[in-house]
Amino acid sequence: MTRQTFVAGMEQAGERLDRALARLCPDQTRSGLQKLLECGLVTLNGKPAGKHDRMRAGDEIVVEFPDPVPLEAKAQDIPIEVVYEDDDLLVVNKPQGMVVHPGAGNPDGTLVNALLFHCGDSLSGIGGVLRPGIVHRIDKDTSGLLMVAKNDRAHQSLAAQIKAHSFLREYEAVVCGVIKEDSGTVDAPVGRHPTNRKRMAVTQKNSRHAVTHYTVLRRYTHYTHLRLRLETGRTHQIRLHMAYIGHPVAGDPVYGKPLCGLRGQCLHARTLGFVHPSTGRYMEFTSELPAYFRQFLTTLAT
Repeated sequence: MTRQTFVAGMEQAGERLDRALARLCPDQTRSGLQKLLECGLVTLNGKPAGKHDRMRAGDEIVVEFPDPVPLEAKAQDIPIEVVYEDDDLLVVNKPQGMVVHPGAGNPDGTLVNALLFHCGDSLSGIGGVLRPGIVHRIDKDTSGLLMVAKNDRAHQSLAAQIKAHSFLREYEAVVCGVIKEDSGTVDAPVGRHPTNRKRMAVTQKNSRHAVTHYTVLRRYTHYTHLRLRLETGRTHQIRLHMAYIGHPVAGDPVYGKPLCGLRGQCLHARTLGFVHPSTGRYMEFTSELPAYFRQFLTTLAT
């Protein structure tokens, strides 16, 4: 158990405790802090605190953080679509709805669990015990191609290509609204949202350079079908950049709004291109648009 003590200043006077805690503990989620309050792990001047308690200057807040439960990824016999595999790497086609690696709320049933069953011990260890072999990742509700390294040498080579922007990653998406330009580039820095730790934001503070290139494939009455190429690969980059220019990805529940008929955002990682870490040969793989994507396009065309 880890204990943190805070003393309220004048700027917190009159503020609700739960809101003050969100700022005092920026690395914690609001839901996580709420659970600490409900479990009596937050005290205000020595007494159990409630989220509606109001702060006064000089108040002492003590927060008890339980020790994290260690997670261990275990092999599970979950079917996965392997597009290519050799002694160094494999390319898999991840379905929409599958989480890439275990984490809070998703201890198993992930792509990593499936990979451990499929590959056994043949995965690079650079990503750690919860992300073995994972060179890059895509969101749970984004479908498409993902690269996996089977040894540390391959992992380092592929990661270096990503860092040098020579690793090709192309997506297709349907975005809300009609984009007039045939092509364009979004160059906007991406960082963690200042108040919602589960979201990213276009911000100058604690951010990283992010660039997304897009080309219009087809325009519909209220939507646009795009091909997008990542120059950089930040968390939620395409989803955030499209929302930033006023065209959120269709069905995106975080940066846009859910849509009837879509389980999540209409975003598919279609093409991967890279230099093989052992042979030095350029390889490129393309995944067909999945059924949910094709069905949405058909709906838009009618």
